Amino acid sequence: MIVDLRSDTVTRPTPAMREAIARAEVGDDVFGDDPTVNALQERVAALFGKEAALFVSSGTQGNLCALMSHCQRGDEVLVGQLAHSYRYEGGGAAVLGSVQPQPLPQQADGTLLLSDIAAAIKPDDEHFARTRLLALENTWNGKVLPQRYLDDATALAHARGLATHLDGARLFNAIVASGTAPARLVQGFDSVSVCFSKGLGAPVGSVLAGPRDFIARARRVRKALGGGMRQAGLLAAAALYALDHHVERLADDHALAKRLADGLATIAGIAVTAPDTNIVFAEVANGAGGRTEALLAHLKQRGVLATGLIGLRFVTHLDVDAAGIDRAIAAVGEFMSKQN
Repeated sequence: MIVDLRSDTVTRPTPAMREAIARAEVGDDVFGDDPTVNALQERVAALFGKEAALFVSSGTQGNLCALMSHCQRGDEVLVGQLAHSYRYEGGGAAVLGSVQPQPLPQQADGTLLLSDIAAAIKPDDEHFARTRLLALENTWNGKVLPQRYLDDATALAHARGLATHLDGARLFNAIVASGTAPARLVQGFDSVSVCFSKGLGAPVGSVLAGPRDFIARARRVRKALGGGMRQAGLLAAAALYALDHHVERLADDHALAKRLADGLATIAGIAVTAPDTNIVFAEVANGAGGRTEALLAHLKQRGVLATGLIGLRFVTHLDVDAAGIDRAIAAVGEFMSKQN
């Protein structure tokens, strides 16, 4: 049996979730007639203390709808240099929205220095793009951004006339890890996107929440992006099931990540970053010489999958158990014992 630690996106719907999908009441969501989609949107909006919400096909689409709804052509968004919406979403804001990203260096915990944010806001001058939006990400590489920082960063943005958006692809992990109420965690953000196809285990879908007029604009953008789905209640039913059954169990993923990190830390030649949530990063001594690639190949031979795109990365999720984590630790140990 494969132990797939590449990402929490590899999760499969549980039998009970499939049953909820099969029972879903549906309509035409483009006409606003799908009762299950409407129920999901209303529930997410209430959960995060926002006026309205919009079901979208993916986190990337949710972020793009947000950026294109907050900004006009020639406007600018301040974003982290390693933020998903800047680095891993195909340059969509620039390509499709004519929105200029202004990337800022991120600290080790994923935050942007308040001084960097303030310095990057352009004056009202025809030479500059108009700075309109601050976009942050929580969690970032599995790290939970501190609440005090979120409050300070969003307050600074609002004081300078900027809107704020939170890429909350794994926000439920942050909620569970921090013990913070959802609405409090996103209190300073005008909009927030959350993903259901990662740790929550749904097959497809994210939700974008914010003010009612903002969501109306985002709905138009979603249509232009080809995101208007018809009987989408089949997908929304999976997300509703996840809200009922898969949120609290994210703590199990976090515990497995700690088990993995603790086990890897005992292996000579492996340096591990302690995880906040369900993502474990590790480095192989002298890994730049090809040892990381060799380790990944060895793990694959042993039935363990991981990634090395941004360092050796392991992600726990509902399809991984303690036995699988122990297999991964043993496989890494076996490889490293042959290297030393």
